[in-house]
Amino acid sequence: MKTDKKNKQQFIDDGRVIASMDIDGVPGAVFRRPKVAVDSGRSIDKKDPITLTGREKLAAAGGILVSYLLIALVVFGGLALFILFCTKVWFR
Repeated sequence: MKTDKKNKQQFIDDGRVIASMDIDGVPGAVFRRPKVAVDSGRSIDKKDPITLTGREKLAAAGGILVSYLLIALVVFGGLALFILFCTKVWFR
């Protein structure tokens, strides 16, 4: 039988530990989850949102494009050198 989605209650994590999964000698988590307020579900850490101007967004996009082009140049340059090596040295 199908259950109605309207009748389901939303699960809210209140931070209680039912069974600790910590093991002696094993390091803790590398990435930590942000602390969340129990009532609202919003993050407790109040940080100002980063706002970028249009020029800064364009500069960031340009930097990303240049980095991808540099990686493509290295990969295809290596492939070209390998093909040159094969045709001039290896297959003779």
